[in-house]
Amino acid sequence: MTTARPVYVLNGPNLNMLGLREPEIYGRDTLGDVEAQVRAKAGILGLTVEFRQSNHEGDLVTWIQEARTKACGILLNAGALTHTSVAILDALNAAELPAIEVHLSNVFRRESFRHHSYVSLGSVGVVCGFGVDSYLLALDGLARIVARQSAAHKATA
Repeated sequence: MTTARPVYVLNGPNLNMLGLREPEIYGRDTLGDVEAQVRAKAGILGLTVEFRQSNHEGDLVTWIQEARTKACGILLNAGALTHTSVAILDALNAAELPAIEVHLSNVFRRESFRHHSYVSLGSVGVVCGFGVDSYLLALDGLARIVARQSAAHKATA
């Protein structure tokens, strides 16, 4: 499968600290390592990637809005904003794209405040608890969704 529009892989607050921050929870891979693995997997799947990180909620909202016309789907690790941001939920709903929520850790084995996700309400699925593989599993799932949508679009065209 090849699509002209990339997958937006968006990362929220503190993900720039991967490899340094709480490696017993998040692992020793850096965000650069995650990006390299995601790009390699995307290439195998015939996808391209727009990979970004920001510590600012507004940047994530702007990028999700941008994705509406420039991307085929979104992988989003919103970090702590997952549990607090109605603005991100609203942006995901307005984007009208398949989005998958991603977490390195299993949020359900952590503090109870992490068990609620606004991002989930705007996502087709959630992958958590597999470390960097969470991104790769989510990318596999998104590739399948995009392929089905493309096939359905071609059948009706």
